[in-house]
Amino acid sequence: MQSRVIEIRLLTGEHRGKTVFIPRMGLIPQDTQIPFEFCQRQFSLHLCFAMIINKAQGQSVAHVGLNLQNPIFTHGQLYVAISRVTSSTNIKAIWDGKSHNPVTKNIVYPEVLID
Repeated sequence: MQSRVIEIRLLTGEHRGKTVFIPRMGLIPQDTQIPFEFCQRQFSLHLCFAMIINKAQGQSVAHVGLNLQNPIFTHGQLYVAISRVTSSTNIKAIWDGKSHNPVTKNIVYPEVLID
């Protein structure tokens, strides 16, 4: 059964935190020119990539998604994350849904700044 379903935990939306299963789907072409019938099985998923902030420095990307649910950004990293996108309309962010005014902490480690 493990090779026929993918178990995932939802991160956003009204069903956040719930576990769901994505089954393999069978696709049978309707082309009548083929003298035989076959079924292609695949998972209905979209490919996505993740990149750490340091790796994004100096690159341009078309779309940026930010998870601001936890204050993880150190000094300057939020700027790097936002400034890499080619258009401001292509920035998406999720944050703690309790607040209508999203805020993230700018964490500074003073011991690193001291010579």
